[in-house]
Amino acid sequence: MNPQPAHIYLIRHARPIISRKGFFSKAQAQQYISDYNLAEVEKVIERSEHLPMDRIKRVFCSTLPRAKATARMLFGPEVELIEDARFREFENRIWGLPLGKFPLKWWQVTSRILWLLGLNQKDIESFKQAKIRAAQAADHLVQEAETYGLAVLVAHGFLNEFIKRALKKHGWKVLLDGGRGYVGVTQLEKGANRLAPVS
Repeated sequence: MNPQPAHIYLIRHARPIISRKGFFSKAQAQQYISDYNLAEVEKVIERSEHLPMDRIKRVFCSTLPRAKATARMLFGPEVELIEDARFREFENRIWGLPLGKFPLKWWQVTSRILWLLGLNQKDIESFKQAKIRAAQAADHLVQEAETYGLAVLVAHGFLNEFIKRALKKHGWKVLLDGGRGYVGVTQLEKGANRLAPVS
């Protein structure tokens, strides 16, 4: 009989309670990032049906408040919560001249694109360094899953995406892709000969 395949679950945090409306100066956009990192999150109304709640005894999470709060709401105090800085979101530094006001998305997207190109990484982790960290995070989750049969992470959109990419390179198959939606669940499997149905 073949052993049960191992599973990894990547979960994005719940929606932070913070306003994005209006136009932002560069300084205001920078302040938004700081506030976002400290923001509380909306209450999680229901858990994903794809999470094997009866098997989850411990959960990894980012050290940022939005991830920790989401993990506690999803899994409760009885589950061991392991905070680890390697699961923090990729940093973003607002780029641009302090002239005029623009929608927040303009500041964020422009800054992120330049960071991805290696042109906006002063005083923060570079894209290359972040990808290495994501690969190391993936290895850590693999060790957990191979030891206990599953690993669960509550973290962030960009980080989870690059962890998923690293896992796929090592033969893990995506059974469910929650994308970058809030409280989205991505499920990966290793050990099966074919994709198993999601139940």
